[in-house]
Amino acid sequence: MDTIAAGRALRQNEMARRLGSYAVTLLLIAGATLAGLLIADRWGNAPVALLYIPPVLVAAVSCGQWPAIIAATLSTLTYNFYFTEPYRTFVIHSPADIVTVAALFLVAMVTSRLAASLREQSRRADAHAARNATIAGLARRLLSCTDEQAIADVAVHELARLFGGHAVLVVGREAPQIVAATPAGVALGPSDLGAAALTLDTGEPSGRGVSRRDPADWQFHPIAADHAVLAAVGLAREDGLPPVAPNQHQLLGNLLDQVALALERARLEGEARDVAALRERDRLRAALLMSIGEDVKPRLNAIAAAARALRRAEGGDKALAATVAAETAQLDRYVDSLVDLSPGAAQEPLVIGSLAIDLHHRSVRRDGETVHLTPKEYAVLAELAKHAGRVLTHAHLLRSVWGPAQQDHIDYLRVAVRSLRQKLEHDPARPALIINEPAVGYRLVAG
Repeated sequence: MDTIAAGRALRQNEMARRLGSYAVTLLLIAGATLAGLLIADRWGNAPVALLYIPPVLVAAVSCGQWPAIIAATLSTLTYNFYFTEPYRTFVIHSPADIVTVAALFLVAMVTSRLAASLREQSRRADAHAARNATIAGLARRLLSCTDEQAIADVAVHELARLFGGHAVLVVGREAPQIVAATPAGVALGPSDLGAAALTLDTGEPSGRGVSRRDPADWQFHPIAADHAVLAAVGLAREDGLPPVAPNQHQLLGNLLDQVALALERARLEGEARDVAALRERDRLRAALLMSIGEDVKPRLNAIAAAARALRRAEGGDKALAATVAAETAQLDRYVDSLVDLSPGAAQEPLVIGSLAIDLHHRSVRRDGETVHLTPKEYAVLAELAKHAGRVLTHAHLLRSVWGPAQQDHIDYLRVAVRSLRQKLEHDPARPALIINEPAVGYRLVAG
């Protein structure tokens, strides 16, 4: 696989770099020895000790602390062998030479320790920056995804690239299923499916490298948000080694946190879209039902009025008129039931001071006591309550309650309003609930 080959090449390059650093260190020690042999005859052995500091620094900066310690030890032994009496031995007779060798070793050790510490700090800073860049890069890619499937595809692709192996994302505790995989077509064996189910159930890693007894080829890690496991990511290598090194667990955890946030965001956005669709559906249904109430009921009232007039007329077919009236009343009840199904019908009662108008239950209460209204009185009050705070014209109220044929009989409306004021107002002579707008209509004060 390309990613595995790239990982092997990277490790080989690192090994070659380290060996090269060791070779350079040895060459520098050899060069310092040759230079010391050349200058020792002219200036003595004291300045030669300083020539061994650069090789120690090179080893510390290039390879780390322990190679630097080895370089310091080798430099000290070389100086002892060539530049302290008796020469070409590791025996030291002169106390001054003992002090010089000891000082060289201490200086080399301190220098190597400081250089190695700086190298480690630089390495950690670079690793931290690289980790942050990796997390930020994944977050940017996930942010461009619009649904959970796209998030899963991006997640497995990036994880496979970063960890140099295969990656899958599985969901479903009872029967884990692969929803995204890199490369495509990857299949999980029974032991791998069992490990995936264990991770989805417990929220803990499982599989290869987690437990010695686990025969799975894949290593699974949970994707969790708010203490709930959303999915599990499986990683595997073709060479059979654990896919996640110990020093990579923190990076993997940070990456999976980003995936969890993206999945949670996608789910919340999906729920928001569903809620918006439900609200739009309810709005359209309410508008349709209200239009039925506003358009059909006046016509039913007109038919009922015509049926009553036909029954009173001389020579009319009273049986037919009675049938029309009964069917009209039945249809009117059906329309009322439909209107009651609208979302607005189930709202809280309209409360205006001590008055409570419950359109859903068709009841009116004043100071906690039920107020008995005639059908026409209630119809007028209900129409005003549906448009509380708005002025309804005389013609509108007459059409809605008595039907289009009676929209010019303002006296009908005035009688009903006068009766409502007698029953609802504390001072009918000074109405505070149903306000008259001269030459226009009436308005029910909003709660």
